[in-house]
Amino acid sequence: MDCWRGARRGDPRLEVRAVSHDREIALHVKRCVDLAGALLGLTLLWPLMLLIACAIKLDSSGPVLFVQERAGKDGKPFHMYKFRSMVSNAEEMLDRLLDLEALASPAFKMRRDPRVTRVGRFLRRTSLDEIPQLLNVLKAEMSLVGPRPEELRIVRHYSEEQTRRLAMKPGMTGPMQIDGRGELTFEERMELELEYIETYRLWADVKILLRTLPSAVRGKGAY
Repeated sequence: MDCWRGARRGDPRLEVRAVSHDREIALHVKRCVDLAGALLGLTLLWPLMLLIACAIKLDSSGPVLFVQERAGKDGKPFHMYKFRSMVSNAEEMLDRLLDLEALASPAFKMRRDPRVTRVGRFLRRTSLDEIPQLLNVLKAEMSLVGPRPEELRIVRHYSEEQTRRLAMKPGMTGPMQIDGRGELTFEERMELELEYIETYRLWADVKILLRTLPSAVRGKGAY
């Protein structure tokens, strides 16, 4: 009660403190939802994950999972898991296909990426390649909803303003995935994700989760 003693109604300091407190509570609830969702998802989806793993092995040589360092909250690196959707030497091929230093903005997406396998095209279009990220959510490295997890080499090219998108854990889905995916420009994606972070409400996560499945089924902007 001491923090309220002698304060005038409408004091902006108290309003900021109240908003900060509400956000902290919302983020705690968000983590509880993440934990429950990851456990439920892994429990229900393991038969599908087994089928996907078999399809990947039959389609091309290499591991079932693709593991890559990505930038987490505050830029902290973590190993993100995905079902492999590209040939096993995709990382080595990228240097021959793209000059990251010459990019106009710190982002890239190739519409007809020659590294993507036949099974991988289907997995990407339906976002099924993202399912193993439930393990990242379980480990508190990611959230069910948040900004897209970006590669470290791309984040290194961010401006100070752009690093604000690292203020929250990256998500399996998020505003980018339901509003255009790969069709968005870097600036459009950044605007959507910063708005999500700066005006975060639990209800925003609910709306994004409800729109994720229809968006994945349509496959628009996924490549």
